[in-house]
Amino acid sequence: MKIASWNVNSLNVRLPHLEQWLTAFAPDVVGIQETKMEDHKFPDAVLAGLGYRSVFAGQKTYNGVALLSREPAQDVQIGIPGFEDEQKRVIAGTVGGVRIINLYVVNGQDVGTDKYAYKLRWLEAVQAWVAAELQQYPELVVMGDFNIAPDARDVHDPLVWNENHILTSTAERGALNKLLQLGLHDAFRLHSEEEGVFSWWDYRAAGFRRNLGLRIDLILVSDALKARATASGIDREPRTWERPSDHAPAWVQLG
Repeated sequence: MKIASWNVNSLNVRLPHLEQWLTAFAPDVVGIQETKMEDHKFPDAVLAGLGYRSVFAGQKTYNGVALLSREPAQDVQIGIPGFEDEQKRVIAGTVGGVRIINLYVVNGQDVGTDKYAYKLRWLEAVQAWVAAELQQYPELVVMGDFNIAPDARDVHDPLVWNENHILTSTAERGALNKLLQLGLHDAFRLHSEEEGVFSWWDYRAAGFRRNLGLRIDLILVSDALKARATASGIDREPRTWERPSDHAPAWVQLG
């Protein structure tokens, strides 16, 4: 099973890219983030024509998540149970016996702001939920745009992206580590210790051309899936296309 995660940064704009990429890359399951689209506008029929069943939770202009899969997702959950939140950032489903949680993690704006505090509360709620999910679904994948770069290898300049900077602050990385301590593993790091491999590049200052990026799109696999994760990576190709998302898809292959 090939599982991928992609922040498309507006499905309305990027649908042709998604169609092209699904045809070429042929994943079995895809979690997409930042659809920025109300549910009645979701291109369900178009994606069905490519062989994908969709479940989705969207809103106008902001956020929005979806799961696309070759076979219908079962036991679909929208939102974090018990956490009141109008923002559409979470969707989960079970595909082929694997529980998949797709997250669009809060950005947090800047350290010390109200949005930063919200991000940390949100991540705390996610951790409690994932802990419960692992009890019920040992074969678990948690993926998405985490808006957290795990360590210095995952940023283009550790002096800038430091313990006091948004996306790399001590508290954010601590929240990610608490998730990992539940028994999850960063799929990319199961196969590579390489520095400078990124999934997001700012549109400004020729960020992609100069490889001034961050690895913030992550796929975490549970202990029960670790041995099955035979390959993983980031597909930079869509970032080279005209009018691209600022993110590239992350993926893992389960044997």
